[in-house]
Amino acid sequence: MLNVDSPVGPWGVEGTADSITAICQPHERRRDSAGTPPRAVAKAAKQLAEYFAGTRRSFDLPLADVKATDFQRDVWAALVAIPYGEVRTYGDVAIGVDRPRASRAVGNANHVNPFPIVVPCHRVVASTGLGGYGGGEGVKRFLLEIEGVRY
Repeated sequence: MLNVDSPVGPWGVEGTADSITAICQPHERRRDSAGTPPRAVAKAAKQLAEYFAGTRRSFDLPLADVKATDFQRDVWAALVAIPYGEVRTYGDVAIGVDRPRASRAVGNANHVNPFPIVVPCHRVVASTGLGGYGGGEGVKRFLLEIEGVRY
């Protein structure tokens, strides 16, 4: 685990030399690992730091193939397609994955997303406002504000 500082707390990056296995939110407190971080972890930490500094808008990282349903994978692919600085509603994403009545299921898929920020679940909001976020409302607002979105 390699921690990356942000104004809302440290984000953790886990992985191997070849891929990222998880990105941990600030509320998921974990200690830095000793020694030199694996290559993919160091690359992800650098890109996250650039994102927090406002100098990175997209990510080029090898993500591990994690256990997930086909629906979760479809939702995560839809999240990656949401442009920096834009939001979609849970309903928009449900329609985009051809499951127009699955807004709540989209929220559940977002909640188990192992790669927050890189797979930008923070860009999905409720039709009535901000909506939920595993890291809390303040973290979601912070991430949207980095991208120039006010909620």
